[in-house]
Amino acid sequence: MTSIIIACVLIAYFGVLLAIAYLTSRNASANSFFTGDKKSPWYLVAFGMIGTSLSGITFISVPGSVGDGGWYYYQMVIGFFIGYFVVAYVLLPLYYKYNLTSIYRYLEYRLGFSAYKWGAAYFILSRTLGATVRLYLVINVLQLFVFDPLGVPFWLATLLIIGMIIAYTLQGGVKTIVWTDTLQTLFMLLALVVCIFSIQSALHLEWSQIWTQLEAKDMTKLWNTDPLKKDFFLKHIIGGAFITIAMTGMDQEMMQKNISVKTLKDAQKNMVIFSVVLLFVNALFLFLGGMLHLYAKQKGLDLLPDDVFPTIVQKHLPFGIFIVFIIGLISALFPSVDGAITALTSSFCIDILGFERRTDLNEMQQRKLRKTIHLSFAFVFLLLVFYFKWMDSKSIVTLIFQIASYTYGPLLGLFSFGILTKRVLKNYMVPIVCIAAPLICYFMNYYATTFKDGYTFGLEMLIINGAITFSLLYFTSSKSINN
Repeated sequence: MTSIIIACVLIAYFGVLLAIAYLTSRNASANSFFTGDKKSPWYLVAFGMIGTSLSGITFISVPGSVGDGGWYYYQMVIGFFIGYFVVAYVLLPLYYKYNLTSIYRYLEYRLGFSAYKWGAAYFILSRTLGATVRLYLVINVLQLFVFDPLGVPFWLATLLIIGMIIAYTLQGGVKTIVWTDTLQTLFMLLALVVCIFSIQSALHLEWSQIWTQLEAKDMTKLWNTDPLKKDFFLKHIIGGAFITIAMTGMDQEMMQKNISVKTLKDAQKNMVIFSVVLLFVNALFLFLGGMLHLYAKQKGLDLLPDDVFPTIVQKHLPFGIFIVFIIGLISALFPSVDGAITALTSSFCIDILGFERRTDLNEMQQRKLRKTIHLSFAFVFLLLVFYFKWMDSKSIVTLIFQIASYTYGPLLGLFSFGILTKRVLKNYMVPIVCIAAPLICYFMNYYATTFKDGYTFGLEMLIINGAITFSLLYFTSSKSINN
């Protein structure tokens, strides 16, 4: 009976998304899918980006990490906050100046066709891997608590969820995503607040008592001052800033909704307000994590970090709270996947197939081809989720996020080179540099344990990768020609 109720909730939730998709995709042109007709309200984009930035991994893993790492994660959040201002006042003005649909067209205007293609290719690789990891982790949780009790196998559950995402993104694109992400962010934040109050009630403690106990158990520690550790505070803050610059400001998924806002001023307003709200929301997730670990210790529970939140909510709180948790989890999952498929489709159509250049395709042909690409990326997501399940190893997740620091490094180097210099690239050197830089970083990371008493690379690997890319581009380029 419990599983049937949850299934009904999921169906109703999906029905709401489909209704939004229907309303927002009416009278949409082929270009609406990519740009939202440049009419997206900035405040909706700002609010919806919270859900896109946090994802299902944040919903599950950040609270679970508090038991061992306290608030160390918040060091990185502070870095994120700094990075968003760079995105707002350095990158967004460039994108609006050139009136871009794909942000990688900037690389073509400034550095040439080869840099443009390689930038787009690295985005497609990075976002495909990152989004499918998030999808895989959340489907695993849903499989355990929802689909297994209903007798639905993993492959069918994955197919159903991806099918749902396709159903409401295939037609409307960005125009639909802006509204669905707003609704889903609202559900996710409501679930977060409800779970915090429910845990506080279950602990039978006042808020001040909870904080005192968290401090006593070292679950509020914020600064790691050991420079050899990967979560050393300077690594986290500086690395977090560059992660935001690269993985938000140079990421088509994150920027696609921002540049769908009518004016640059509104887009900047969106980014600044969003960055402030994100400080508060991440603090709530960490506070919730501390409360969950207090409850686990109170009840003598020995749980893995990623199991703390779902297990306590399912087995130790009222059933209604578990329903709210499931809604929050799905609301965290969908924005990080629906936007990814939409952005990947946009990038492939514009950057790889050259929709903006081609005169041999009319609007109907473009629409048909775009839907084929959209379905193809969904199929790739399906295959990768099955692959991760077959590997059945959480180390795969760690590996994918390490790969992200390698794949976004060349993007960081290319954009930085274009913005900070006036030099001219040799097109034939771009692929050599974009392959060589991540390989150098890989070997540095591989042999790091033999240096400096086992130095551990953390978030700074992205910066190093970008710096190597920048340096190689600089030494293989030539001086600019005036005008």
